[in-house]
Amino acid sequence: MILVGAVSEIPVGESVRVQGQVAIAVFNVDGEFYAIDDTCTHQDASLSDGWLEGCAVECPLHAACFDLRTGRPSGPPARKAVRTHEVVLVDGQVYVHETIGNNDTVERPAYAEEVA
Repeated sequence: MILVGAVSEIPVGESVRVQGQVAIAVFNVDGEFYAIDDTCTHQDASLSDGWLEGCAVECPLHAACFDLRTGRPSGPPARKAVRTHEVVLVDGQVYVHETIGNNDTVERPAYAEEVA
């Protein structure tokens, strides 16, 4: 597991970036923590620099939005999901259990038929 930091160090509505095998963005949404790959699948921007709205993050480069719970994009320009990672809280500390593998099974999100 990767130590992210103390719960108190990640304010509600904020994110931090940690390094695993890849960069991982960790978000605090109303006290619930979510972790996804930090790199947008559209054009490699850092999602931890994006805008958080509810359980979605908007990429700062081209406004692709990803659901923090599933990693799936909500619409163009991104067509591929980002990996999600399990977040564990232990004694006031936030840890990420990095997912190994990829999201190749989520190549075409539901909206893809509308834009294909």
